[in-house]
Amino acid sequence: MAEKRSRKPRAAGTTRRRKPAGVSTGLAAAELQAAAPPGDVAELHRAIEEDGGKVLSMYREPYGGRWVVMAALPVELVEPTPYQRNLSDTHVRKLEAVIGKIGRFLDPIIAVRAKKITEGGAKYWTPNGHHRLSAMRTLGAKSITAIVVPEAAAAYQILALNTEKAHNLREKALEVIRMYKELASLGDATEETYVLEFEEPALITLGLCYEERPRFSGGAYHPVLKRVDEFLKQPLRAAMEVRQKRAKTVLGLDDLVVQQVEALKARGLTSPYLKSFVVARVNPIRFRPKDAEPLAFEEALDRMTKAAAKFNPDKINIGDLARSGGAPDESD
Repeated sequence: MAEKRSRKPRAAGTTRRRKPAGVSTGLAAAELQAAAPPGDVAELHRAIEEDGGKVLSMYREPYGGRWVVMAALPVELVEPTPYQRNLSDTHVRKLEAVIGKIGRFLDPIIAVRAKKITEGGAKYWTPNGHHRLSAMRTLGAKSITAIVVPEAAAAYQILALNTEKAHNLREKALEVIRMYKELASLGDATEETYVLEFEEPALITLGLCYEERPRFSGGAYHPVLKRVDEFLKQPLRAAMEVRQKRAKTVLGLDDLVVQQVEALKARGLTSPYLKSFVVARVNPIRFRPKDAEPLAFEEALDRMTKAAAKFNPDKINIGDLARSGGAPDESD
């Protein structure tokens, strides 16, 4: 029998790198401007110049070969998409300090030309440049460089495009539900149409929970919802009713969990994991066999609600809490 070759352990802190794809894809450097832009891109060029901007280049991006326009846009004509998360003052101040210190703005935002002018007169939306735009405005910049995408649908790809600051769960969920409501007013598409934009179905349900209860601890329920929630096949306007019922169910469960958490505190048990601990105890899929048929959302939440009502705080001791893991409960 051949002797097994021993593996050399990786050094601490290193990560396994993915191997490059076996075949090349996309465009070579010389091909990015090797053709004349199509009519919609030429029209976008004219619109930018008429708006007071300046087109710096038109080219095909190297991976998918789709046309984009590099342009300088007047700062006052650019706004974040209306369903984005709120600004982080800390992050904006940091950007202001860095840009001011090095005296350069080197990271263009992504933008699309809005279908309708906003109340403030903005003609361009950015799905991923809210913080950079705010920093440039505070610094007194007159213009901002942007990669303008001809396809308006890019305005809804916030989660996929945003690289300037990582989203937390609340920010993701609120952005998704704001997009959801906007898209529901535009047509009869289903949730499955916007898998990229929404990222995961649980974020839709959690978004409604956060809207109803801003201090909701979504992180305690997210692992369960990721397993049992799914994208719905109805048009968004009809699916919204289902989502609202699901959010109401989650919030009802949360009411019971909060009661049990308060009971544990009354017994002198303190831990940053109390809510997550209770949710984990009533989670019906925690020890469910991998080959078992998946539980539907309604069945899983019904089981959790009944288990939360029967939960007995008197049987919990400090050792049980000490053995519980997971992320601390959200304080906000």
